[in-house]
Amino acid sequence: MKANGKGPALLRLNNQKRVMTQLRRLRVTSRQDLAQALSLSKNTVSLIIDDLLEQELIEELGPVSVAAAGRPKIEISLRPEKLKSAGVMVERNVIHWRVCDYFSQVLAEQTLRTDTENPTRLLAELAMLCRELAGRYPDLLGIGLGFPGIVDPRRGWMHLSSHLDWQDVDLLTALRKHVRLPIRIMNNVKAAALLAVQQRGLSVDSGHFYLRISEGIGGALVQHGEVFTGHSWTAGEAGHLTVQPEGPRCSCGRRGCLEALISQPAVKQQLAQRQPGLSWQNRDSAPRIVDEVMAQAGSYLGVALSQIMLLLNPATIMIDCPWNASPVFCKAVRDNTQASALAFTAAHTQLLFLDNRIDPANGLALALIEQTEQRVG
Repeated sequence: MKANGKGPALLRLNNQKRVMTQLRRLRVTSRQDLAQALSLSKNTVSLIIDDLLEQELIEELGPVSVAAAGRPKIEISLRPEKLKSAGVMVERNVIHWRVCDYFSQVLAEQTLRTDTENPTRLLAELAMLCRELAGRYPDLLGIGLGFPGIVDPRRGWMHLSSHLDWQDVDLLTALRKHVRLPIRIMNNVKAAALLAVQQRGLSVDSGHFYLRISEGIGGALVQHGEVFTGHSWTAGEAGHLTVQPEGPRCSCGRRGCLEALISQPAVKQQLAQRQPGLSWQNRDSAPRIVDEVMAQAGSYLGVALSQIMLLLNPATIMIDCPWNASPVFCKAVRDNTQASALAFTAAHTQLLFLDNRIDPANGLALALIEQTEQRVG
C-alpha cells in the first residue's frame, strides 16, 4: 500500500507519535486518559499501547483505585531507559556531550578540550564522536548537535559565529556523510530553551522566553512547544539589543550591546578594572564594588527585558545566568524591568531566575526526541 497523507499506515504512525509525546510529558497516565486528551478512540489507543508493550517501550503499573463503578484504569508509563538520545554542544575550544533517556535524565556525559578554529577539522572530529556514541549506545534514536551563532536548523547551515569565528559553513552535509543516525542541528541557546520550558512544567499553549548569559548572551522564544527562529534565524538574539549607545564595542562590531556589558567576560573585566583579582563569587574582599557591578548589570538587563516584554509579550521570561546568585542583581533586574516596561505588560509577565543552569547538551538531546515525535505526511 502506498503511504500518503490519508493512508491508514501513516495515520497510525502519526497517532503513535502523539501518544509517545503525551506519555513523555505526563510520565504516568492510562489508556482512557490518553484517548480523552488526544481525542482518539479507545480502540485506537489500546492498539498503540499494546504494540508499545510488545516492544517493551512501556509498562503497566497496575490499576488505579476509584470510587466510581466500572472497570478501573490501568496506569501505564514509558520505560525511558529504552529510548535514548544524545546532545553534542560545541563552544569555543570545547565539545560537551550528554546521552539522555526519554525523560531527559542524564546517563553519561563528557567534556573534551579541542581546537575549534578550523571548521573542516572540527566537523571530522564531531563525525568520529557521533560514530563512537552510536557504537556505544546501539539504541540511540539520534544526535542533536548545537553551535553558537546564527544557524539555519533546516539546512544545517552556519551563517555566522563570532565566538567560533566561522562563516558560511555547511554543518549537516559534512556530518551526514559519516553518521547514519538521525541528526538535528541547532543553535545551543535555542536547544536549551526547549529544556528550560520542559523542566519548569510551563504551558505549551503560552509563549515563554529563555535568556542565557555565559560567554555570550542568547535567547529564544518557545511558542506552542517549538522554538521561533524568525526569518533569518536571529529571533531571540537579545545579546545584541543596544542598552548603552556609547558603551563598549561588542564582538558584532557595534557599541553598547547587552553582551558587551553583562556577559561573563564583560563582568569579569569590569571587576578586574575596579580591583585586580576580584571575583563576583568571592565578594568578601570588596563587597561594595561587587554589588555596584551587579546592580549595574541588573539595570542593563532590566532595560533589555522590558523591550522583550513589549515586543514578544511572553507569559514567562526565564533568566539563566551566573549572577542569579546575587540578590542585588535580581532586585536591579526586577526594578529596572518594571520601570522601563508598560506597567500592564510587566504585571502580566513572570520573571523566573533559574537556580540551576540549563545544559544545552541536554536540550539538544531533547530536541532530537521532539524531532522523532513530529508528525509526518
